[in-house]
Amino acid sequence: MKCFGRTSISSFLGDFIVYRNIIPIDPRLPSMEEILKTLGKSSLAIPRKTSPEYAEILTALLREARAQDAPGIHIERVLFLGDTRMNDGTAFGNICSAGNWTGMAFIGSEREEPLHTEIIEQNNTTLFLANRWNALEVFIEYCRQMDFHIDEHTLVLLDIDKTTLGARGRNDHVIDQVRVEAATQTVGNLLGGEFDLERFQFAYHYLNQTEFHPFTADNQDYLVYICLILGSGLFDLETLTDDVRSARVVSFSQFITQIDKKTDQLPPELRSIHEDIYSRFKQGDPTPFKAFRYNEYLVSAARMGQLGVETPVNELLSQEILITHEVHQAALSWRAQGALLFGISDKPDEASIPTRDMASQGYKPIHQIETEVVGAIS
Repeated sequence: MKCFGRTSISSFLGDFIVYRNIIPIDPRLPSMEEILKTLGKSSLAIPRKTSPEYAEILTALLREARAQDAPGIHIERVLFLGDTRMNDGTAFGNICSAGNWTGMAFIGSEREEPLHTEIIEQNNTTLFLANRWNALEVFIEYCRQMDFHIDEHTLVLLDIDKTTLGARGRNDHVIDQVRVEAATQTVGNLLGGEFDLERFQFAYHYLNQTEFHPFTADNQDYLVYICLILGSGLFDLETLTDDVRSARVVSFSQFITQIDKKTDQLPPELRSIHEDIYSRFKQGDPTPFKAFRYNEYLVSAARMGQLGVETPVNELLSQEILITHEVHQAALSWRAQGALLFGISDKPDEASIPTRDMASQGYKPIHQIETEVVGAIS
């Protein structure tokens, strides 16, 4: 591995990026509400990246981005870079279907076993799975062999988290560490002297398992809130897990509604944070625990570009959120060939973009923060 200097995602994507709320960073692009009106649809809850609704909205947004960037040019094909076969593969397929585009997707992850690639063809799309990020070169050659042209009619979609930033299997553990650190800080600050770090960490990791995803909806805001309530003593972990396994508690909605009936048993400061989270949850906000997500942004920003390019690569990989060299190089090449580059992220906007107060202190959106670029030596 080698450090190839420093840059930011915006150096090659500009502001052509959307986070979970599907609000374009580039002010020239239409909002989700404007797109829904164009599609003749009424407002709806913000869809997740794997849903057909997300693909339909994003497709309209991408066509507008191409029109802004290159008037008169139409998208004909999609090249997608991601890190998970299920989530990214599903999103890729939905986007190609919604746009009526052909597509090629590279799904990468760094593993210790010998280099292995797998090609899966479905309808008008192809998934290229690889256990090395530097296998991106093999994927690019495969695209050439298949006459999949990269030009002004090509849309290149870059997944941000654990693909462009914090490559899965190589640097993604830092992103996970940041989230846990932000959750710990948030709950610790709210509980004060009542905070038990060991109990919190045990509950967080225990409930973060796949077994409990139907209950937590695999939503970190919900999970951190649950751990906050456990830390307050209003519920204990054993009772809660028994209730979930026996189906006495089947959803987060049921849990938070139960808590709302017991708010008189919470300290005033926890009662206030519960009321804010519960209100946002009822309004359909997918990231209702704002304090947690603001802390996640701050901790993320503190883990980018702080150590410097002369730092040993192993230390960079273990301590900082890094840009993936292989993705960066490919993106620059594709942009030079005329392709439209666009970044998508399922990470909450609140964990990616500073508040006005933070911005006034000099904080930048995550995609504008310079950090080290690390990858395999070519």
